[in-house]
Amino acid sequence: MTDLRTPTRTAAARAIEEAAHRAEPLSLDELNERSALLSRFDRSYLVPTGTFLRVIGHLTRPSPHAVPFRALAIDGRRAFRYHSVYYDTPELRSFHDHRQGRRLRFKIRERLYADSGERQFEIKLKGRRGDTVKHRRPLTGADTPLDTAARAFLADTLHHAYAIAPPLVLGPSLSTDYLRSTFVADGQRITCDAGLVCVDPRTGRTVRCDGGLVLVETKSAEHLTEADRLLHAHQVRPAVFTKYCGALAVLRPSLPANRWRRAARRAFTPEGASAP
Repeated sequence: MTDLRTPTRTAAARAIEEAAHRAEPLSLDELNERSALLSRFDRSYLVPTGTFLRVIGHLTRPSPHAVPFRALAIDGRRAFRYHSVYYDTPELRSFHDHRQGRRLRFKIRERLYADSGERQFEIKLKGRRGDTVKHRRPLTGADTPLDTAARAFLADTLHHAYAIAPPLVLGPSLSTDYLRSTFVADGQRITCDAGLVCVDPRTGRTVRCDGGLVLVETKSAEHLTEADRLLHAHQVRPAVFTKYCGALAVLRPSLPANRWRRAARRAFTPEGASAP
């Protein structure tokens, strides 16, 4: 029996691996040098696999007019397993601040790079220009985002960025698992996720993304990139979607989450939902 919490070999998963192996490789050091982008503009798209392969094929193809995108490669791998746990207050302050469009909003998560074992405590803030600003702190051994050191890092980050105090009570509010391939050009990055599985730790309910969709995010210091324009040319428009808010909109239908419901209904298949 398939474990609903484990990413499967969907059409989208095969597509991102195929596209990544066709592209020229890029090391992690080169990625950090050319496109670290801890402060950036993010745009999300829900892309059918056929359209995704055409768009990425164009962006990674050698051209006399542009430097092609290259695929992140580590130890021969071109697609990597990610596990994230989001933390929120009991009343879901981060979710509601995002829903209401508050400028001083943040997301807190632990990210595990499952293939290497690396863990990071991450705080995502909204910058003055509407950009996303990420702050990170490594987690080692038995460290957790609820430890004293991590809470001090959170308090310091929120104080310096927003002059606000951190929440007093935090707990796990969502976990996500997926497969990711990353494509990079100077100052630009495209992350391509497949097989997304989201679990509500409060109820144990699980939801799975449509296996024929690639969750594409373009990330750059500019508002529009070559990838955005190419996706628009293929009639793919940005989606009002984040993994955290979109999944909670489905997993907790009583939440006021109208702004995400249309994209969430498209992203998550009815067959992908499961009670514990």
